[in-house]
Amino acid sequence: MPTTDTDELSRESHLLSDKVYGELLRLLGSPGFEASARLPGETALAQRLGVSRPVLRQALARLRSEGRITTQKGSGNYVAQVQREVTASHFGTLSNIPDIRAFLDFRCCIEGEAAARAARTRTSEQLGHIQKCQQLFETALVNGEDAIEEDIAFHQAVALACGNRFFDMTMSALAHQTRFSIGLVRSLAGRPQGERLADVCREHAAITDAIERQDAAAAADAMRQHLQGGILRLFGQ
Repeated sequence: MPTTDTDELSRESHLLSDKVYGELLRLLGSPGFEASARLPGETALAQRLGVSRPVLRQALARLRSEGRITTQKGSGNYVAQVQREVTASHFGTLSNIPDIRAFLDFRCCIEGEAAARAARTRTSEQLGHIQKCQQLFETALVNGEDAIEEDIAFHQAVALACGNRFFDMTMSALAHQTRFSIGLVRSLAGRPQGERLADVCREHAAITDAIERQDAAAAADAMRQHLQGGILRLFGQ
């Protein structure tokens, strides 16, 4: 399939977002960016880094999903009190269709178990974070944004709540591949985009509901159905 201008712009945006993420990561802990410090407003921070606010928001969403920054409603973004170490392993790029399908199948296995564990062990605070990420995803869609970073943040929030840091670390290490696969599913799936995204919202809600009810079996099933839905949306039966 030939590359479109939209695809090229999307890739450039993600590359720029990765660069901004790295710059912000280096700032955390430096003067003015110590633990619990309030980050500059989005406009000021975007100007400082020389990027647009949408690109900055992608990088901030990634830092938020990793627990490196927190958001207080009406107040802004703050540096987390404790910086978790996330070492990104190099899994390589997704280079062909079988590779992409294998990656999605792997996510079904690992994230299904993570959702089950999250249902059993989540705290009220962790549930609130999952619910907030779900709401941010839906709000981004309503505002006409691609919501890919918010989608990733939702899955990261589930991994954070599962009580085993290696699930969370694996999700962080696979962020690049996850971002690519989500974009591919959306761009190549045959059904109208509005219908597909409505399905994703319902699937996210089912996961959140099961975790809230602390029904481990239902949470695992909802997560696997969600990810298998992505496989079906991309590859069909």
